Amino acid sequence: MPEPGPGEVVVEVRAAGINPFDAMIRSGVVRDLFPVDFPSGQGSDLAGVVAAVGVGAEESAVGDEVLGWSPTGAAQATHVAVAANRLVAKPPQVSWEVAGSLHMVGATAYAALRAVAPQPGETVAVSAAAGGVGSFLVQMLTDRGVRVLGIASSANAWWLQKHGVVPVPYGEDLRGRLEQAAGAGGIDALIDLYGPEYLDLAVSLGIKPDRIQTTVAMERAAQIGARTDGRHNATAREILMELVELVASGAIEIPIAAAYPLDRVADAFAELEQRHTRGKIVLIP
Repeated sequence: MPEPGPGEVVVEVRAAGINPFDAMIRSGVVRDLFPVDFPSGQGSDLAGVVAAVGVGAEESAVGDEVLGWSPTGAAQATHVAVAANRLVAKPPQVSWEVAGSLHMVGATAYAALRAVAPQPGETVAVSAAAGGVGSFLVQMLTDRGVRVLGIASSANAWWLQKHGVVPVPYGEDLRGRLEQAAGAGGIDALIDLYGPEYLDLAVSLGIKPDRIQTTVAMERAAQIGARTDGRHNATAREILMELVELVASGAIEIPIAAAYPLDRVADAFAELEQRHTRGKIVLIP
């Protein structure tokens, strides 16, 4: 059982979202940027009830329902000590599963949107458009009057259409389908949430490098001059409060693909790493 340090509270976790980046850290793919000594905890996103309050965190109280993030990779647990300034109040209309899934996808989507600075009426293509970050991002874009081409599997076309997105199935001749969907005006920006092949696709479509954004293909982005803004560019309590309001108001829906008990964390990651889920996978301690 953790003890709260100065400025910290202990949260009894009710839900903790898992993210592809957690799997990347565990596998060692990003070890040069995020070295980890094992054994190690996992996860940043969490929601729960304040169980103890440390010195300097008196603005919080035992029993408060909160959501937020832990930078120490410790959220996937029954209890976690976290700085009170990394938490915000959980609105009653937001479920625990959604609250525990919100920070990573919301901050990443917020940063990606800001990176390409879309204007109302512009056309933006998004890869992995029905995934955890993608499903949040496309709704932020359409809410701003942007025409969105959502690259995803055909099985997700109905969900994308429901949220005002033009679905474009991935696969052979994707470029042709994108050009047809875009029409004469072309595509103004592309946000990649999947891999380097989409950056090459963006270049072939004539999109300017400063309007190409990726959260995963950092090496290829450096080669072509694309943007690589990530969650760290939008990790702030004020931004989290703005994202929570979007969800609480119903402007943004976070689909929950699956919820697993904490003792099935390996099964949860096995499903996540298939990269075919619509929305978020959540752990329930």
